[in-house]
Amino acid sequence: MPIEITHAIEPGTFASAPQPTLRTHDGELTLRSCELRDAPAVHEAFQDPALRYWHARSMESLDEARAWVEEAHESWRREKAAQWFVTRTADGAPLGRIALRDMDLMEGGAEIGYWVLPQARGRGVAPRALAALTDWALDAGFHRLDLEHSTRNEASCRVALKAGFPLEGTRRSSALHTDGWHDMHVHARIQDTPDPGHPGSNPGHPGSNPGHPGFRAPRRRDGGRVRR
Repeated sequence: MPIEITHAIEPGTFASAPQPTLRTHDGELTLRSCELRDAPAVHEAFQDPALRYWHARSMESLDEARAWVEEAHESWRREKAAQWFVTRTADGAPLGRIALRDMDLMEGGAEIGYWVLPQARGRGVAPRALAALTDWALDAGFHRLDLEHSTRNEASCRVALKAGFPLEGTRRSSALHTDGWHDMHVHARIQDTPDPGHPGSNPGHPGSNPGHPGFRAPRRRDGGRVRR
C-alpha cells in the first residue's frame, strides 16, 4: 500500500557521512562518537547502582563495553540510533553519554537518552549536552524529540526543563524497573517552536549556521526546506 507522505529526513542522510562532533555553547563540553578507548569509562558507568536502577541495565565486563561501542557505530550506519560520548573539551576527560534512540526518518522522530558518570554529576553536564544535541537534531530535520523519565527521577525532570523540554504529561505504568512499573513523564521539543534560550545551547555550531559549509536546513515532510 503506497505511503502518501515523504520522509522528513531522506534515508542515507546520516549513513553517508561521519557522525558529527558537537560542542556546547560555552565550549566546555564536546560530544563525539564513541570509540573503543571509551570502553573502560562505559563499563565504569554501569557499575553505578543509580545508573543501573534508572536504566535497568548491567554490564559485567570490558568485552560487553566494547560490544556496546561497536553497536553504537553500527546503529549510526543503519540510521537507527546515534550515541555521543560527552567529554570535557579541555582534557578529553569522560563525563557521560547522550543519544538519539528509535530514530524514525519517515516521521522525523527520536527519543533522547543520557547518563552522566557519578563524578561528573551536579555540574550541568546533562542539560548542556542535551541542548547541544537538540540544536543539531532539529537542524538535521527531526520534527519531534521525546524525552521520558520515571516520575520518581526528579533530577532527570530538572535536566529536561533546563534544556527547554516542557512537560507534556504522564504515561501511567509504562516502564518496568527492577522494583515494578513506573509512571513516566513525557517531555518533548518540536520543530519550528521558538528556541527557549536554554543555557548551553549552541547557536554558533556548524549545523545551525547557514553560512557554514556543513549546514543542512531541516526538511519538512513535503520535501521543502524550512525558511530562515
